[in-house]
Amino acid sequence: MDLGVRWRLHGDGRTPAPGAVVRPDERLSWPRTFGLGAQHVVAMFGASFVAPVLMGLDPNLAIMMSGVATVIFLLATRGRVPSYLGCSLSFVGVAAVIRAQGGSSATVTGAVLVVGAALFLVGLAVRRFGARIIHAAMPPIVTGAVVMLIGFNLAPVTAATYWPQDQWTALCVMLFTGLAVVCLRGFWSRVAIFLGLIFGYAFSWLLDTVFGRIHSADGSGQVTDHWRLDLSGVGHADWIGLPSFHGPSFEWSAILVALPVVIALVAENAGHVKAVGEMTGDNLDDKLGTAISADGAASVLSTAVGGPPNTTYSENIGVMAATRVYSTAAYWAAAAFALLFGLCPKFGAVVAAIPGGVLGGITVILYGMIGLLGAQIWINAGVDLRNPLNLVPAAAGIIIGVGNVSLKFTDNFSLSGIALGTIVVITGYHVLRAFAPAHLKSQEPLLDSGTSSYDEGQDPEAKR
Repeated sequence: MDLGVRWRLHGDGRTPAPGAVVRPDERLSWPRTFGLGAQHVVAMFGASFVAPVLMGLDPNLAIMMSGVATVIFLLATRGRVPSYLGCSLSFVGVAAVIRAQGGSSATVTGAVLVVGAALFLVGLAVRRFGARIIHAAMPPIVTGAVVMLIGFNLAPVTAATYWPQDQWTALCVMLFTGLAVVCLRGFWSRVAIFLGLIFGYAFSWLLDTVFGRIHSADGSGQVTDHWRLDLSGVGHADWIGLPSFHGPSFEWSAILVALPVVIALVAENAGHVKAVGEMTGDNLDDKLGTAISADGAASVLSTAVGGPPNTTYSENIGVMAATRVYSTAAYWAAAAFALLFGLCPKFGAVVAAIPGGVLGGITVILYGMIGLLGAQIWINAGVDLRNPLNLVPAAAGIIIGVGNVSLKFTDNFSLSGIALGTIVVITGYHVLRAFAPAHLKSQEPLLDSGTSSYDEGQDPEAKR
């Protein structure tokens, strides 16, 4: 059985020829391959370490399980789809909602485990029936709206939890990160979040040195005098050790909040497979279902031991595009580095010590970017918001999700925010479509047979 773990040497193994690409089944010399692997780990550092901290989970376990998830993905796709799987930011909002309802870390991971299982089943369905079922159930107007409400639902978390801890640090980190994203080029623009974290650490230390303690809310919301940057936990942490594990706990209220994220994850995986296929020149439509299932299986395994869910990372697509090296050997190397980092508790303690003000500046941009990915889905698919069939369910669902509108059924059960908004978008669209006049349903589907037809029918000049 070909597991995609054999690579032929590309050229002399040093530098690809001008215009040449290193294909997934090729590799450079092993020292260069490991260097590229380390670069992939750095590329996902910023977002993949911020996510577990925001979810209240162990960052050491997160990085370790990201390595395990990457191995599962590479084996499942037989080395045809180069990808690194890191902690999914799509779950940050649902984790915040679950904890606000009194849920523990076990409740969070239990709800996310169910989402991973659902994603696995979606992948099997796509393998059996083809990508057309994704469009039938979740056309671009629905997918974009759900991704948008998931991202924008996070705005109160930044405004009420992180920003008040140190507003001036948050402002400076936001400005620095924004400049890094826009002004830097190539690899450095892809690690702008990571650079923002480093800047925030240094700036917080400088403010502590010059001005001393700050009088503001801490992570628990209590107003006290405290250091912006508290590294006391780093000194007590061991250099080598296992991360902390815990089992999941299942509660229906938490599961219903988390399930809508399946839609975002399907969109992420479909976009990833499409992008990689275009870069490598391979038709990977037949691997879409496998990629989705592998993502789901990896998330189930991670959350079963107390880790966060995982998904494909666009930051690593950027690294591939910049280097033109698509070798899966580099991703195996990245997975090995991630496992080593996961065995260093001191490293995790450094991550856990990220000051609240720094997270405030980072999340202002990060959460907004998540929400606006929904708008990008609409743009890429050519969604016409002048059509009331598209406009009405999306508008209603987004306002419900962003405003955290609640619908109470009994004293012990209610739907609100992300869960209710998603239900309104999906059911609203399909119900309205069933009753809509023919002229509102005349737009042809943009995806019938596979991801390669996402952009069919668009003006070639508009794509440039």
